[in-house]
Amino acid sequence: MHRQIKAVLLSVLLLGLLSGISFASGGEHEVASGVLLKDFLYRLFNFVIVVAILVYFLAKPIKKGLAGRREEIEKSLAEAQRIKEEAEAKFAEYDLKLARATEEIAEISDSIRREGELEKIKIIESARLMAVKIEQDAENAAGLEVAKARTELQREAVQLAIGIAEELLKKNFTKDDDTRLIDEYLQKVGELH
Repeated sequence: MHRQIKAVLLSVLLLGLLSGISFASGGEHEVASGVLLKDFLYRLFNFVIVVAILVYFLAKPIKKGLAGRREEIEKSLAEAQRIKEEAEAKFAEYDLKLARATEEIAEISDSIRREGELEKIKIIESARLMAVKIEQDAENAAGLEVAKARTELQREAVQLAIGIAEELLKKNFTKDDDTRLIDEYLQKVGELH
């Protein structure tokens, strides 16, 4: 900070000297060079006193203002750095969550696909078993119907044979045959007891 003040004072001094030289070189007035130098030095002295007073009274407030500004800038930079770090941490967190969510979505998709395949296999197996059962039931039903029809045909054949036998017996059976059969039956029953 002292360097800056010295640089400002030196700049002001140079400016004063240059303005004095340019004022002295304007040759329209003939004034003794001693008067001009005295006038210049007086003005320079007044200028230096004004600058010194300004520096004395304004140096501390300017320093405080600049120091306050510097602190504000440092605080702002520190706050910006903190916010940046928090944002980077949040970004990393969300990036990680996004990666996990992507993995979970892939896992869920694979799981659904596997479950779908298993369900498909179960449905196909169930349909196959049902088809086999239906086929067996149809074969059993057909077998029962054939057996039922066979039994019905046998019953009808027996009824028809009985009917034909009755007719033949009625036509060809006489009283002598009836007596002979009764005797044979009684003889066989007697032998059994």
